[in-house]
Amino acid sequence: MSQMDIQKRATVYFEPDVHRALRLKAAASDRSISEMVNDAVRAALAEDADDLAAFADRKNERSISFDSFVQGLKRRGRI
Repeated sequence: MSQMDIQKRATVYFEPDVHRALRLKAAASDRSISEMVNDAVRAALAEDADDLAAFADRKNERSISFDSFVQGLKRRGRI
């Protein structure tokens, strides 16, 4: 068994309505709550990784303050 195959236990507290929805969805999809939570956490982490990559790609872009941007819009008659 590799390190990737070892599962860790954590206690998570859900609001009662969220827990009920999870139980019902798990039963309807023939999956465990743990599988669904793991998938949701992996999706959130993947989204974070994508966001971090996008920030890294844009780190050399010129930045402009909100005030300057709005003033430019006004000068150009956009607002």
